[in-house]
Amino acid sequence: MDTLTPKERSQRMARVRSVDTKPEMFVRKLIHGMGYRYRLHCRDLPGKPDLVFRSRKAIIFVHGCFWHRHEMCSLARMPKSRVEFWSAKLEGNRLRDARKIAALQASGWRVLIVWECQLKLKEQLAERLRQFLDEGETR
Repeated sequence: MDTLTPKERSQRMARVRSVDTKPEMFVRKLIHGMGYRYRLHCRDLPGKPDLVFRSRKAIIFVHGCFWHRHEMCSLARMPKSRVEFWSAKLEGNRLRDARKIAALQASGWRVLIVWECQLKLKEQLAERLRQFLDEGETR
């Protein structure tokens, strides 16, 4: 049973953002501080990637563990109410992500997914981002 009224639930869900989320802003600030420059949410690419590094042919998606179904993550737990609706919705998100990533990779893009739960370990994340971005450096 949902603890919120339908109106309260609607208002809460309306506040969920698709861009400029806190995890995305954290990663953007970290990468910018490391000296890398990027483009945001390029609509000409499948999935409107969060960060695009055209010269490096690299893309970074910042995914929320709940919305994108991060496997084996406590943040990706299934809601207790309307389980049928949520399982279909979230599985659809996961399948769409897989299609968009496959399309990007088929076009020659390198793709990295940063999960919301990985933001806790800032130094490890910074090193992972640096390795990924330097891997495709053009000279």
